[in-house]
Amino acid sequence: MPETELYDHEYVVIGCGALGFGVVKELAKKNKKVLAVDVSKERVEVLRDENYDAIIGDAKDVELYKSFDFSKTSVILLLTPDAEVNKAAIEAIRSVSRDVFIIARGSGYKTREEMELLGADFVIVPAEAMKNAVINAINKMDTFRKIKKFKNILESIEGGRLGIFTHDNPDPDAISSALALKDIAKNYGVEADIIYYGEIFHQENKAMVNLLEIPLVRGNEVDLSSYSKFAIVDASKPGANNSIPTDIEIHIVIDHHEVEGVEAEYVDLRTDVGATATILTEYLRELKLVPSRTLATALFFGIRTETDDFKKNTRTADFTAAAYLYPFVDHELIEKMEGPAISTETLDVLGAAIKNRQVYSSFLISFAGFINDRDALPQAADFLLRLEGISTVLVFGVLKDTVYLSARNQDVRINIGEVLRRAFGDVGSAGGHAHAAGGQIPLGIFGSTTDKESLGKLVTEAIKRRFLSAVGIEME
Repeated sequence: MPETELYDHEYVVIGCGALGFGVVKELAKKNKKVLAVDVSKERVEVLRDENYDAIIGDAKDVELYKSFDFSKTSVILLLTPDAEVNKAAIEAIRSVSRDVFIIARGSGYKTREEMELLGADFVIVPAEAMKNAVINAINKMDTFRKIKKFKNILESIEGGRLGIFTHDNPDPDAISSALALKDIAKNYGVEADIIYYGEIFHQENKAMVNLLEIPLVRGNEVDLSSYSKFAIVDASKPGANNSIPTDIEIHIVIDHHEVEGVEAEYVDLRTDVGATATILTEYLRELKLVPSRTLATALFFGIRTETDDFKKNTRTADFTAAAYLYPFVDHELIEKMEGPAISTETLDVLGAAIKNRQVYSSFLISFAGFINDRDALPQAADFLLRLEGISTVLVFGVLKDTVYLSARNQDVRINIGEVLRRAFGDVGSAGGHAHAAGGQIPLGIFGSTTDKESLGKLVTEAIKRRFLSAVGIEME
């Protein structure tokens, strides 16, 4: 190739040692038009012998860069091992073109700053890249070991049956996670049932179960002794904010809530993801299992609802999982699940919560009354959080013999899950995340009051006092 020619390659790699040569090969594999440049005649000849476009050139020479057609060349990679040569090359390039994208190899954080000041768009520090590669390898190894143990437990059931518990009144995250575990178990020859307690009242949750035809069984309608082992998803302990019998031994725990003292044969607790469905999606990927349209739709919906459309407690892993699921999702069904009609019961709870609201600074507390649908409480909490000047909301209601709590928070200084644990952990069960939390308290602690009006006042006063104390507000 004549060296007086104006080169129109999209990529130019300058410095073709081991790193540069490898980059040239990878770019060529991707059918990119790439030009290799090196001061060594021998290296250039080797590249040409392997049918790569290559020329002899000095990285510091301004004339070299005048031979490039910058209307076609978009990226120059400076990969010589000499940081000083690369700095001089950046100056030379910028004297010819202000727009071409420059990727440079540095030797440390100081040279990175110097190169960026000279005009490099991106600086690679080999030591940092190696560290990241090692950390990624360790993470892969940890994931591999975890998945291997998980598979061994499923295979140990040997034709038995797995019971998969969710928390009471399961939401889309819990339901989809349980469905994923059921499908994974089936892949290893293990039949499983999704077991729940409570009710599915929330319109979106009902729509999800009905439209996707997800098989669920009630805990009080099944013989628990017929199962060889038990798993629990989106929760971690029997009796902790759920109605699972406390004498049940749990063998598999998969959850994204912060909790201590969890014991099981297999435990995967991650607070660095926004949804349990994200964890189960990773399992599908690692096990190389392609999700069905139903499962992908359920998991995608679970991640979206749990993260409030990726606005709350969302991490990179949640976006990655959603992106993986997206091509398999039935988006028409997603639209149907998102827009079911609001029930009369939910409207009544919302009306009561609005009427009974009490505001203390930026905190709003409201008794929603004696309810039939505990899933209406989080909907009311979400609505009240939209009020001007309100950053934290606690809504509670009485259902049969239990007080149910639902809290929402957008104050970055407060972890509402921890607040509820401090306030009500000694009289019931409560917890959650920084942005959303819930709990339940046996009505028996409020005595034998049977008059609803008196009971409502007693419950309100006790809940209010404990909650405000937990956030540092003294009642008069």
